[in-house]
Amino acid sequence: MKVTRPSPSELRNTLGANLRELAKSTESISALCRELGINRTQFNRYLSGESFPRPDVLFRICQYFDVDARIILEPLSNIGLGTKSLLNHPEIDGFLSSGVTQLQETIFPAGFYRFVRRSFLDEAKFIQGLVYVYRKDGATFLRGFEAKEAMAQQGLPAYPKNREFRGLLMAQEGGVAGLVSRRNALTTSFNFLAQVPSFQNNYWVGYTVRTVRESSTGARVARLVYEFLGRDGTKVRHAARNSGFCTASDLVAYEQAQLRIGEPFF
Repeated sequence: MKVTRPSPSELRNTLGANLRELAKSTESISALCRELGINRTQFNRYLSGESFPRPDVLFRICQYFDVDARIILEPLSNIGLGTKSLLNHPEIDGFLSSGVTQLQETIFPAGFYRFVRRSFLDEAKFIQGLVYVYRKDGATFLRGFEAKEAMAQQGLPAYPKNREFRGLLMAQEGGVAGLVSRRNALTTSFNFLAQVPSFQNNYWVGYTVRTVRESSTGARVARLVYEFLGRDGTKVRHAARNSGFCTASDLVAYEQAQLRIGEPFF
């Protein structure tokens, strides 16, 4: 049986296509190049399939994106099936996988969302942020970046790679559930959101719970509000500029009412 071997140009093109897909998950190409220690011009040549990285550079790329060297041989769609296969594992097939596949666009649309909740570490403050919800391989995901101030409050470095969080969303009775975590973190937050009937139907309200032990300092649960921004560039940029800590007076009256500030959580 004759084995077909890919040509050098085919390998470069496969790697370039995979790198372009992987780079979509980063804050910017410039920031990615700085973190990888790669010249921006040279990285652009990798992206376009004009050049191929040295073995040590390829190793850094694979390590950063948590992939293996198959990215030079196969499309990412053929490689990144681990999570999808796990959800279809015989032990949980029909239990968790149905919630993932049933979360349709009409239930929770893709696009940008602005969120607000009370700070877990300082009850006098609130956190505003921005997340992006998208669909891939039949599942719904979200990604965003934790506020730099929040990272500093926890004594953690505020590099984009450390600040990034991602999550998997699932349809639930009456709403949407999500499991969200930062890269390589050993803690996860559980979120639940239900749409609020309104004129524009662009608000979801619920709560978020962090997986930490009970403590006399710091809360483990907080009410959560999501506002759907879609792909409105003006609204998205405004939300991004205002991400971080704020006070209750900085929130609009509707958000204050939905967060039920001052009322205990049940």
